[in-house]
Amino acid sequence: MSDQPVLHVRGRVLLGPEEVRDELWAVGGLVSYERPAGAREVTTVDGWALPGLVDAHCHVGLDQHGPVDDATSEKQALTDRDAGTLLIRDAGSPSDTRWIDDREDLPKIIRAGRHIARTRRYIRNYAHEIEPDDLVEYVAHEARRGDGWVKLVGDWLDRDSGDLGACWPRGAVEAAIAEAHRLGARVTAHCFAEDSLRDLVEAGIDCIEHATGLTEETIPLFAERGVAIVPTLVNIATFPQLAAGGEDKFPRWSDHMRRLHERRYDTVRAAYDAGIPVFVGTDAGGSLSHGLVAAEVAELVKAGIPPLEALSATAWGARRWLGRPSLEEGAPADLVVYESDPRADVRVLAAPRAIVLNGRVIG
Repeated sequence: MSDQPVLHVRGRVLLGPEEVRDELWAVGGLVSYERPAGAREVTTVDGWALPGLVDAHCHVGLDQHGPVDDATSEKQALTDRDAGTLLIRDAGSPSDTRWIDDREDLPKIIRAGRHIARTRRYIRNYAHEIEPDDLVEYVAHEARRGDGWVKLVGDWLDRDSGDLGACWPRGAVEAAIAEAHRLGARVTAHCFAEDSLRDLVEAGIDCIEHATGLTEETIPLFAERGVAIVPTLVNIATFPQLAAGGEDKFPRWSDHMRRLHERRYDTVRAAYDAGIPVFVGTDAGGSLSHGLVAAEVAELVKAGIPPLEALSATAWGARRWLGRPSLEEGAPADLVVYESDPRADVRVLAAPRAIVLNGRVIG
């Protein structure tokens, strides 16, 4: 035991919203709440410790033009790590980032494979662009390639109508989601608009990204089916700029995007009040920079979600939803240490005192 690397975290260790310990040991990279016999302390950290934060909608290996090289992917992952994000659900990337799994100094990633979009109905170079008859085949491929998730593009600008429109017929998504579930994968979808949501939820989808199109009619359906949302409010903040850029060519789309933006906080609060699970995601890696997890938590609070619930949406609750441990005995010692209690003020998340991955202080 004495030859293994040992970390001692002293202060307050937040195992859950209310469960607090005074100290934690990390031995051989794993959490322990008993001082190891004969251990020699090599590192001591003082403060308030949380499990490593979760960004449940992030894109490592992607920028606004498409796939990036490994050096850029590494820089993206390091930026997220240094902001306290130690677990990422990569919600679609055309790059192979499996090499990151061999790096003990980089965040752990749960991959959803590559986006699956309708032909010419998404950002160029991002997705497999296919037609409905091929949807089941491509979903099966990405379900096998990913880490238990598949990412669809549920709606996008329809140039014929000049507005947002659903991408897939009901029968196609029913068959595709059923196939993903048969292969043990959950399915999520990018959705801005209103008219794609009912078909996706009734077809059995597990999560919706952005979900700006939720209404009084669809919110109860989400709540009844337990479909989670990842609002990505730091991304929705860019809608007015996007709308301005498309005003001349697609005025209906621009007006729609502005309306979705104007009601964004009300939408998220109504979803939370109805019992819909809400999780933190930044949508970093497209046009947005990485390292925005603290800003997204603050946005959820601004939308009216209680601070402790917003904190859980990037900590204990998010890890439980993704099937990953927090700081229980024997779990990987992935944690972030802060100067003060983040439950009292989530703005503390913007200034980590120490980043710990696999039991080692790395930032």
